[in-house]
Amino acid sequence: MKNSIKKIVYPVLMIVLLASSASCEKFVETDFPNNQLATEMVFEDEKTADAALAGLYAGLWTNSVVSGTSDGSGAFLGTYADDITCVFTSAGNSILDIYNNQPLPTNSTITLVWTNAYQQVYMANSIIAGVEKSKSLSENTKTRIRGEALFIRSLIYYYLYQIFGEIPYTDTTDYVYNRNLGRMPKDEFLVRLETDLSEAVNLLPASYRNPERIYANKATGYVLLAKMKMLIGKWQEAEFLAQTVIQNSEYVFQTDLSKVFQKSGKHIIWQLKPKNNTDATQEALMYNFTGAPTSFILNPALINSFAANDLRRQNYFTAVVFGTQTNYKQIKYKVTTATNSTEYSVVYRLEDVYLMLAESLLMQNKTAEAVPFINYTRQRAGLAPLNSSISQAQAFLEMKAERRKEFFAEHGSRFFDLKRWEELDQLKTVKPNWKNTNRFLPLPQKELLLNDNLKPQNDGY
Repeated sequence: MKNSIKKIVYPVLMIVLLASSASCEKFVETDFPNNQLATEMVFEDEKTADAALAGLYAGLWTNSVVSGTSDGSGAFLGTYADDITCVFTSAGNSILDIYNNQPLPTNSTITLVWTNAYQQVYMANSIIAGVEKSKSLSENTKTRIRGEALFIRSLIYYYLYQIFGEIPYTDTTDYVYNRNLGRMPKDEFLVRLETDLSEAVNLLPASYRNPERIYANKATGYVLLAKMKMLIGKWQEAEFLAQTVIQNSEYVFQTDLSKVFQKSGKHIIWQLKPKNNTDATQEALMYNFTGAPTSFILNPALINSFAANDLRRQNYFTAVVFGTQTNYKQIKYKVTTATNSTEYSVVYRLEDVYLMLAESLLMQNKTAEAVPFINYTRQRAGLAPLNSSISQAQAFLEMKAERRKEFFAEHGSRFFDLKRWEELDQLKTVKPNWKNTNRFLPLPQKELLLNDNLKPQNDGY
C-alpha cells in the first residue's frame, strides 16, 4: 500500500533530515520500507528527484535564515539592529539576549540558525551529488535541479557569512571530512561563493517551473549574485545584473501599495509557499498582536522615520493602543487566519532590485541615473520625487532612507545594509550594549566543543 508521508527521510548516504521534518509537505508517496527512498530510487526519475528538492524548499519555509519564524533573519537580525524591539519578559530568553546585543555562544537561537543552515547545506550537497550520479535523469533535468540546489546552498552560505564571518565551506557529503572542517579564510570563501552563484545562474532556467514563483529561476539567481557583487564592491557587475532583471518583461513594478505582499504580483521574483495551501504566512502570525504585545513591536525610531504623508504608515504598520501605551505592529502580511489565499512569504521583490541598482549607480558616480530608481518607491508611497540634479551625497541619504522604510524586518536587510555601508556603529546611539565586535554573532559553543578546527571564537565572545 502506498503511504502519503509528511516527512521525507533519505538514507544516511544521501540526504540529511531537515531539523523540523514534521513540517514538510506530502512530497512523496512510496511503499518503500520504513518510509525511505533508496539512493538510486530518489534520482530514478524527475518526479522523485523533484521530491527531494521540494524537501529542501520546505526547510526554507519552516526553519531557515529566510523563514518567517523568530529564528529567521527578518526577526532575529531585525531585533539585533534597530527595526524591531523585543518585548519578551522571560529572563534568559535567547531572542531577548540578541535584542540586548548580549548574545552568548550558548544562545539557543544562534545554535538553531547554525544547525539548520548546515543541515540544509548538507541536503543541497546530497541532491547535487545524486543528480550527478544519476543514469536515468535527462541532462536538462540534471542541469535544472543542480542549479536550484546550488542556488539554495549559496543563499545559505551568503547569510551565514554575513552573520558569523569566516565559516566552514563544504561541497561534499563526506561525514568524516565535514566534521573536522575549519573556517575558510574570507578571501577564499568569497571567491568560492561568487563562483558557485555564477554557476547556479548559468544552470537555472529563465522561466519559472511553477507560475506562483516559488522555485528559483535565473532572475532569482541574478538577484542573489548582484547582492554578492555589492558585498565585494563590484558595482559595475551588480549594475548589469540588476538591469538585466529590471529589463525583463516578466517583472512589473507594483504601483498599488496595498498589493505589495500579495502573491500574484508580477513584481515578485521569488517567494516561499506556506506548508498548507491556506495557512497564514509565519510573518503575519509572528508580528500580529492585540492589546499588550508579548514578543515583537516595531522600533519607535523606525516609526518616526516615516513622514506623516507616507502611505506606508497605513499599509506597512499600524498602531495598537493598550492602556496608556501605543505600540506598532507590522502589517505587511495581513491575513492571520487559516483561510489565506492571497499571501506567500516574499523573499525577493522588484523594489529591492530598483534600490540595489540605484546604490550600484551611485557608487559609480552616476547620480542622475540612480535617482529615478529611488523615486519608484517614494512616489508609490505618496512622496514627492527627488530631483535628478541633487548631489550624490543627498541621493545616498535618500536611497538609504528608502531601503530602511521599504524593507524593515525583511530577511535581515537593515543589518546587512548597515554592515555594507560600514555604518553599524550608529546602532550605539539606539542600542546601549552595541559593540564593534557585534558585527558578527558568536559561533555556537556546541560546535566549538565538537570541532576544535572552528576555533578561535569570534572576537568579543
